[in-house]
Amino acid sequence: MKHHLNTLFIFTQGAYLRKESETVVVRIDKESKTRLPLLNIGSIACFGRVGISPQLMGFCGQKGIAITFMTEHGRFLAAVHGFTPGNVLLRREQYRRADDQDSAKLIARACIIGKLANYRTVLRRGVRDQSASDATKRLTRTANRIDMAIRTLNDSLSLDQLRGMEGEFSAEYFGVFNDLITSGKGEFVFSGRTRRPPKDKVNAMLSFLYSMLTNDLRSACEAAGLDAAVGFLHRDRPGRPSLALDLMEEFRAVLVDRLVLSLINRGQVKANGFVEEPGNGIRMNEATRKTIVAAYQKRKQETVTHPFLNEKMTLGLVPHIQGRLLARHLRGDSDAYPPFAWK
Repeated sequence: MKHHLNTLFIFTQGAYLRKESETVVVRIDKESKTRLPLLNIGSIACFGRVGISPQLMGFCGQKGIAITFMTEHGRFLAAVHGFTPGNVLLRREQYRRADDQDSAKLIARACIIGKLANYRTVLRRGVRDQSASDATKRLTRTANRIDMAIRTLNDSLSLDQLRGMEGEFSAEYFGVFNDLITSGKGEFVFSGRTRRPPKDKVNAMLSFLYSMLTNDLRSACEAAGLDAAVGFLHRDRPGRPSLALDLMEEFRAVLVDRLVLSLINRGQVKANGFVEEPGNGIRMNEATRKTIVAAYQKRKQETVTHPFLNEKMTLGLVPHIQGRLLARHLRGDSDAYPPFAWK
């Protein structure tokens, strides 16, 4: 069983990372601040003006430790990784299936079913936490509509029809998302999904964590020998990790949405931890980003039972398992790709 390794997040502007023996040293203002064994690190995420020595980049590439560079606000810029050891026959089959609409829609349908099932779970859990009767009715109604939608996702639907249904019910889910916020109502208000830039505090957290989740799924695809750029649900676009986005759909509600709601409802994030920038929407200050990243890492360490394998594992390991299950299906070792449905 693969072990869940840690991600090293670097937020301090001007930080410089270098390799010393088998450790990574973080230097700030020419002074060593942190020293960590590389053996326990699965990836490094750099936000803003962060430098890395060529020796460390070479070592990470050789050992399969992914390095990701993002803006200070979490927008992806570039990734550094070594040779991908994927089986060429596996990737050829991936490309063949992606080019065949009948084959692609079966995998796309599984991803959408996983996404909607996890939306339904979040809404039903929200009903238990909600005391307002009107909000309870809205959440229950939307959860039931999503449940009915899952039952109608059959093989007769085209890929475009599947995409349309995914968009429709994502909009319904976010239409009642504000009802899931039970604390800090005056300070944290969600009126709809907004991106680039996020226009409120909730969207700022969602966008930031979705970027981190995308990087995790990109790594999971690469580790399984798959091409993260060629997907089945998301159309090909230069620079877009379409397969990572496909698999990510199952984890949006589980790893991000539920976490954002928990941080707000438990008062772990404060309204004064956000700054409005003219033309750039709402951004988080460094302290809030660190709080969110720490909570995200803690969330990934939680233990779940995989519904298909019936094995206990950390939640952060599940994306890697899903990548392997997809690879197994593409090789012909299983009849279908089983999505991850959280309970």
